Amino acid sequence: MISLILILLPISLVLYFGFAVYRSPQGYSPAVFHSIALTFFSASLSAILVFLVFTPLSYVLSRSSGRMAEAISDIPASIPHPIVGIAFLILGSPITPFGRFLAEHGLGFYDSILGLVLVLSFISAPIYIRSAQSLFSSLNREHEDFASTLGKGRSSILYGLLIPSNARGLLSASLTSMSRAISEFGSVAILVFYVSGGFFNGTETASVLIYQYYGYYGPGPAITASAILIVISVAVLIAVKFLSRGRARTESVMHA
Repeated sequence: MISLILILLPISLVLYFGFAVYRSPQGYSPAVFHSIALTFFSASLSAILVFLVFTPLSYVLSRSSGRMAEAISDIPASIPHPIVGIAFLILGSPITPFGRFLAEHGLGFYDSILGLVLVLSFISAPIYIRSAQSLFSSLNREHEDFASTLGKGRSSILYGLLIPSNARGLLSASLTSMSRAISEFGSVAILVFYVSGGFFNGTETASVLIYQYYGYYGPGPAITASAILIVISVAVLIAVKFLSRGRARTESVMHA
């Protein structure tokens, strides 16, 4: 019980002071909601990208004992995230062949939606990989074995059988990685302090905007904006829990 209080108390205080004490008009400004929209837009794109790129790896890890591959997949979670931002800053700069290739095609990572989505995907990938790996590991393999006897390869089994039949669980894992992307600050502050160009031109992510508000205007606007972001983030968390419960019920029926 004490541990739950330690988790809920700071969050409750932010909500109380944000909505009841300060109620800063600047915390409700269009800039805040535009920033939150950018945050959820980029986090959603990163969740889709993570699903597309890392679902096969999660499946392979669940069916093999590749300790080296598992260790590599955990790297983004084990290094300070400002370093991640610096790494992508170097990768997308003209000092590397890849950066020069991007520049030739009018692309770049610095202060761009592309860079934002990629860095969010990088830092949230380990959470998705572990969740999806756990899902695949828990499955009854009879259907896979039967498909293998029919000459189906791993790719056919994954895309034709496992992903469609476990879409809800994989969506839950994707939303969990999205929640992690929403909260990211360190790498974003280095690589994409604000987006330059496009619909979100001049807009910062919510974490960066709150940091700026606190530095420039004091706690009032920052706490109100934080409270709004918490409410929206909790809504995503509730969706994850709802999908997880649905997945658990489905698995119990499949094993019955």
